[in-house]
Amino acid sequence: MTKQAPIAVIAGGGDLPGLVIRSALAQGRDVVTIAIKGEADASLSAFNPVELGWGQIGKLFSTLKSRGVRDVVLIGAVQRRPDFTSILGDFGTMWRLPRIIAAVVGGDDHLLVKVAGIFEREGLHVVGAHEVAPGLVANPGHVAGPKPDAKALSDMELAIQAVDAVGRLDIGQGAIAVGARVVAVEGAEGTDAMLERITALRANGRVRSKGAAGVLVKCSKPQQDLRLDMPTIGPQTIQKASDAQLKGVCVEAGRVLVVHRDEVERLCNELGVFLYGCTRNEDFEGHEG
Repeated sequence: MTKQAPIAVIAGGGDLPGLVIRSALAQGRDVVTIAIKGEADASLSAFNPVELGWGQIGKLFSTLKSRGVRDVVLIGAVQRRPDFTSILGDFGTMWRLPRIIAAVVGGDDHLLVKVAGIFEREGLHVVGAHEVAPGLVANPGHVAGPKPDAKALSDMELAIQAVDAVGRLDIGQGAIAVGARVVAVEGAEGTDAMLERITALRANGRVRSKGAAGVLVKCSKPQQDLRLDMPTIGPQTIQKASDAQLKGVCVEAGRVLVVHRDEVERLCNELGVFLYGCTRNEDFEGHEG
């Protein structure tokens, strides 16, 4: 069997890059880890990363070429968009500068697509984290915690409609419904901040229910390029859903990543928050367990 060429993981912040690297290594692939300076987590030091800043694009591509890399995964959070001074660096950066500037001045979703285009013009193949680490992808159906009741299923269906609407407008990937009413949609602040907002609304009486009620739904945007920005949940999502007194979390099966799955399922069972993998057009009638 011919050995696969090394894969490069270009890593921003968070735990996800390390999980993807470990999955690739477990499959017998050599991994070239590129840590984005000022963004990548310190734990990546275990993988002997090459640390590069925004002004070292030329060195990035020469490194990938010298190591025989063909496939590239772009993964992890990037908190700071580079300014123009930070990308004035080596010669390889300079001659690619028009393309880099065109990417930097676009919107966030367009930025990712344009960045992928830069890699593809260098003869590299951009692949998604879900292709390298399929074990992270959300499964369909009831996963953990108590089974959703009829009210939760109804809220789930309503929140799916809401997240589909905001996703088509390129606004966000999540929505929360409580008591047959959409009470929050995700914007630029992200899922965790949206859940914290619901916790605050519970505290001041703007969102009321007898006991736990409501569902967080997280889906990909209909037009989303899953190679570049696949929605993700983890243990913190479950904890914050519990803090917000929600009954459960619903994620789009096959199109959302679940990091630290064992811990997620343990928390669901411990806190009494269900995790459910749905599809956009799912018929929820008769699902009550």
